[in-house]
Amino acid sequence: MKAIVYRTFSGPLETEQVPDPAPPAGGVVLKVMASGVCLSDWHGWQGHDPDIRLPHVPGHELAGVVEAVGEGVIRWQAGDRVTLPFVCGCGRCPQCSSGNQQVCDHQFQPGFTHWGSFAEYVAIHYADENLVRLPDDMDFPTAASLGCRFATSFRAVVDQGRVSEGEWVAVHGCGGVGLSAIMIASALGAQVVAVDISDDKLEFAKALGAVAAVNAKSTADVAAAVREVTGGGAHVSLDAIGNAGVCFGAIDGLRKRGRHIQVGLMTGDDQTPRIPMHKVIANELEIRGSHGMQAHRYDQMLAMIAAGDLAPQKLIGRTIDLEVSIAALTSMGDFDTTGVTIITRF
Repeated sequence: MKAIVYRTFSGPLETEQVPDPAPPAGGVVLKVMASGVCLSDWHGWQGHDPDIRLPHVPGHELAGVVEAVGEGVIRWQAGDRVTLPFVCGCGRCPQCSSGNQQVCDHQFQPGFTHWGSFAEYVAIHYADENLVRLPDDMDFPTAASLGCRFATSFRAVVDQGRVSEGEWVAVHGCGGVGLSAIMIASALGAQVVAVDISDDKLEFAKALGAVAAVNAKSTADVAAAVREVTGGGAHVSLDAIGNAGVCFGAIDGLRKRGRHIQVGLMTGDDQTPRIPMHKVIANELEIRGSHGMQAHRYDQMLAMIAAGDLAPQKLIGRTIDLEVSIAALTSMGDFDTTGVTIITRF
């Protein structure tokens, strides 16, 4: 099969012919019909994920058709149209038994623990526990866009943030995760403040439901600006970037008893950020992480899409060929792309 391969971290990515995967026991092989190009793929290529073994094929946001079924699979057969979370649970550990597959002790992550979906085919483990059947009217690019950014944002906003109607939500960073969070929070009736350094991204955020925008590049004190817009601070803040300064400012912009959700990956020196702990204590703030979303939580998200409350297809900025994904991936660290990029031609 054709695949994008890198053999050194931060090194060249090449289009190569590699052996077709075989379905593992309890798993399947998918024919990849669409795959997102995500900042997490860039982090992996940079060497920020300890699970990656070289050589490696990136890609973790995908949708496709079951091509072959491994021994022991019960729920799926060849020809089924499916997607899956980017964190797949084993179904047997204590975390999975409690319904928290997103923090599985033995998680499978295509594009990280195993070869991913920048390829014509991809092998998927734990199929019965993690595959999600696509609605008949959902196309593959939209389905692929759900896998990491949209589903992660859904759990962050709905489950971890517990956002409700009328609350103020400050979303810091208007990339794929941030824009998804803005759409989801707005659909729940929240008032969203979008924060970014790009006027173009802020305009896109307002088109998706944000009622106010703060340009962090031209604003001396972002937290103060958020407190002013929201009349005392956001009920919920979300760092969709993964930056120590952004994290601090997002927490600083909360009102009393506010909730901060950390979604953006913290790497390098940002892994141990400074936070305003005095405010966390005095104002009874909550700080929660959010890491993917379980397959069993897709039903509510898909129902909101079917009802027209959510429109993830609006986030898709462009569709590209597999070969073009090399340039798309290596430039992700520039943060200059508006909307989500999806590979649709393999």
